[in-house]
Amino acid sequence: QKFLCSNCHNILKKALQTLCGHRYCSACLTWIVRNNKNAICQKCKEEDPNTLGEESLLAEERAFGDAAINKEISELRVHCVTLGCSWSGVLKDFEEHQSLCEYALIPCHTGCGHVVMRRKLADHLENGCVNNVTVCQQCQSSLASSECQGNKRIPFHWFGLFHLLLVFFLFSQQSHCTSSASKDGCCFSEVGCAFRGSKEKIQEHEKAAVGTHMLLLLQHMRQLQGALCSKGFSPRPELSLKSAGKSICELQIPAGLGLSRDPELDCFPGPEDESVLQQLVREKVISELENKLHVFENIVAVLNKEVESSNLEILAFRRQSELDQNIIRGLELKIAELHQCLMQKDAGLSSLHKSLLFSEQASYDGIFLWKITEVGRKLQDSVTGRTVSLYSPAFYTAKYGYKVCLRVYLNGDGTGKGTHMSLFFVVMKGDYDALLPWPFRHKVTFMLLDQNNREHIIDAFRPDLTSASFQRPVNEMNVASGCPLFLPLAKLQSPKHAYVREDTLFLKCIIETN
Repeated sequence: QKFLCSNCHNILKKALQTLCGHRYCSACLTWIVRNNKNAICQKCKEEDPNTLGEESLLAEERAFGDAAINKEISELRVHCVTLGCSWSGVLKDFEEHQSLCEYALIPCHTGCGHVVMRRKLADHLENGCVNNVTVCQQCQSSLASSECQGNKRIPFHWFGLFHLLLVFFLFSQQSHCTSSASKDGCCFSEVGCAFRGSKEKIQEHEKAAVGTHMLLLLQHMRQLQGALCSKGFSPRPELSLKSAGKSICELQIPAGLGLSRDPELDCFPGPEDESVLQQLVREKVISELENKLHVFENIVAVLNKEVESSNLEILAFRRQSELDQNIIRGLELKIAELHQCLMQKDAGLSSLHKSLLFSEQASYDGIFLWKITEVGRKLQDSVTGRTVSLYSPAFYTAKYGYKVCLRVYLNGDGTGKGTHMSLFFVVMKGDYDALLPWPFRHKVTFMLLDQNNREHIIDAFRPDLTSASFQRPVNEMNVASGCPLFLPLAKLQSPKHAYVREDTLFLKCIIETN
């Protein structure tokens, strides 16, 4: 899916990625922006229409080329879908193959209206194309190729054969002298071949398109014949070899083709030499093909060695990768063990820290002073119900005595809710309860300290021995018991007293242990 365009749903061409993370073909994004004002990404609409934001707006300047995805796409394995073609390769080479595929259907370039396979184009032009017309040099009539071949008045067109050989040798010479200079065009471009590419691509093209090049040479030869005939160089049956040589020597033949300009030279073979000339041409083509084949065999041998070397390197890398993976797995197991051990030590340290903190705050003589900070916020939390009550740290009546704590309701509880501060006493489950007498029977005194040391609030009670609050605890702590009307809230906040100063108050609890 990541290789598909969000608009056309085809393979991305020149992929662009938008701010919302979706990808479009360059042409698709241009079309969408040009035809839609304030265009919105269609993928964003489909995924979640309720979360459309500014990043979903499409604009060419807000998109950037996705080089990574373009590279991945260019390396995709593809095959030619043309019927009969067995080519396969990577996508970046497919465009070039399309221009060379022998099984592709192409229109005849003469404009006759026929669509034929590229491999059969030469046969079509030779035998079936009505627009492929040549001028018969014998009778000066315009005939199709097939009609010209069947014309009984022309037993042998030696003048055309000469031109075919002339053009062939011309391009044989030019292919050697211009291939290094023309690095982006086929050496047959002068006769109509439009292929362009690097030197290596041109060599592959020349090998694959021999039939097409021969066809182009044939057409060029016929055009030259027509041009010569129009200028009065039309051959006649009674034309002697000597006069023919003179006519040809008048042509502007480029120097360096290896052809003599001597009018006495018999450069036009007669009909009896046709087979000899054809044999010479065939031998030259075969020789060149054998040379190319030898070169390609050497290249294949070198490539095979490189492939074998690469395979050995890949095998070595795989083995090393397996060893590295084993080492990594071993290290991961060790890390997991160390992490588990570290977690256990952290838990132990946390427990020790709590114990140390508790030891620092604990009292073992039955007298406990509790400092409460941030009174205003905690009172507001009590009013809103967020934190109704607060528990003090635990303290003891003696080293191995009862474990107890205080519980305060800053906004009151029970009968004092909303009007008084309520203070309660809680008996907790301790480590030495089995050695202590039950129920708890010691007098408890509560004090709210006036920070001006003038008027402390004091209240005291003796435990109800029948109450469950003072029996030996079964759970972590018993039900709290104490003074629900310990102090009116108006008095707590009165400016005449200093029960709360700097948002802090102090509560004191005294347990008579005698």
